[in-house]
Amino acid sequence: MSVFEKLVKTYDKSLNYDGVDGERLANRIDTLSKIGASPGGGVTRIGFSDEEKEAKAEVITWMKEAGLTVETDGVGNVFARFKGKDDHSSIASGSHVDSVPEGGNFDGPLGVLAALEVVEAWKTEGFIPEKSFEVVIFSDEEGSRFNSGIFGSRSYMGLVDEASQSLLKDNNGRTLEEVLDHYGTSIDEYRSVKKRDWEFFAELHIEQGKVLEKNNQPAGVVSGIAGPAWLEVEFKGVAGHAGNTPMNDRKDALVAAGQFVSEIESLPGTVSETAVTTVGKLEVYPNGANVIPESVKMIVDIRDIFKETRDEVLKLVENKAQNISGQRGIEVSLSTTTKITPVPIAEEYRAEIAGILKEMEIEPLEIPSGAGHDSMIIGSEIPVAMIFARSENGISHNPEEWTTLNDCVTSVHVLKEFIEKQMTK
Repeated sequence: MSVFEKLVKTYDKSLNYDGVDGERLANRIDTLSKIGASPGGGVTRIGFSDEEKEAKAEVITWMKEAGLTVETDGVGNVFARFKGKDDHSSIASGSHVDSVPEGGNFDGPLGVLAALEVVEAWKTEGFIPEKSFEVVIFSDEEGSRFNSGIFGSRSYMGLVDEASQSLLKDNNGRTLEEVLDHYGTSIDEYRSVKKRDWEFFAELHIEQGKVLEKNNQPAGVVSGIAGPAWLEVEFKGVAGHAGNTPMNDRKDALVAAGQFVSEIESLPGTVSETAVTTVGKLEVYPNGANVIPESVKMIVDIRDIFKETRDEVLKLVENKAQNISGQRGIEVSLSTTTKITPVPIAEEYRAEIAGILKEMEIEPLEIPSGAGHDSMIIGSEIPVAMIFARSENGISHNPEEWTTLNDCVTSVHVLKEFIEKQMTK
């Protein structure tokens, strides 16, 4: 069964109103699902790959058919403009079409196609917005090309400096300049990327979690976007023979690391309901079955939607590492390698989305986004808001990622009404 067939099989056609067409949206999701398709049902469209470029080209065709004026900047970001009554400034909405390896069909594309569906609905209704509207596709949001996420939006906002840029290499050892040349742009065009006349940016995205599903709601309000801080921690002990070194005479770096990982689990809850800590990567040296570990390196991913509480948790984690180091008589080194400012969504926009949901008889749940999004980067300078669509089983970055067409279209209606409200301000 194709993605289109699965989407429309249970679709409630009564959701086709105010110019929104669920079958059109389903057909476009299905078309993109075939670009970079994986045998398991998902897609592999790495940032700056031929597959990402092909997906953009497909969407650009739909944009032009809808009468939009399309421009592409030096990092491959796509901007399609629907001229409003006042063309001096614009409101924007969109997301990305790249994926992680063996990713799903909704993370990113739904946000792009939803914004385009808003325009299609306006055209059907003969509606001209008060301000211009731009549908956006950002390049390499997932960061799979350079192991550096939200690259297109960071470049757009001028947040990739020359020093960082010169160090970038993909998994094949190609520099940013080489990648851009292959992609059809250039390093000079990249350096000339300019911001546009946006007053506001809205993004529709799948939840990638289970809150909406557990509460049986099709869409929800994003309360804020968590900014990650990555703390590199290395415990340094003394290697020794696993059989000949008594338990009371060891400086085992892995035991210290294990204690640390276990004890930081409780720290976020002492500071904030939305803060989290994760250790997903460990490197043990020398990594021998019969050798006491001499060194353990790890990355602690610390997130919250508020900078103050995120940084408070970061400090607690650092203190915990130092305390365990002292207790066990081994060394520890700490280095913060990434620190991105969280973006809380303004109460005004959360309230507007909540009001729209209530009108649609949907419980307005507020959900923090633990994942980073392009909105997090854009929100560093201009107002942003996000809407979540329900994710089946909370699965994402996986071929099993799924959002029903009913939930997709319901979320489009929320986005459409919300954008129309911003047009009158």
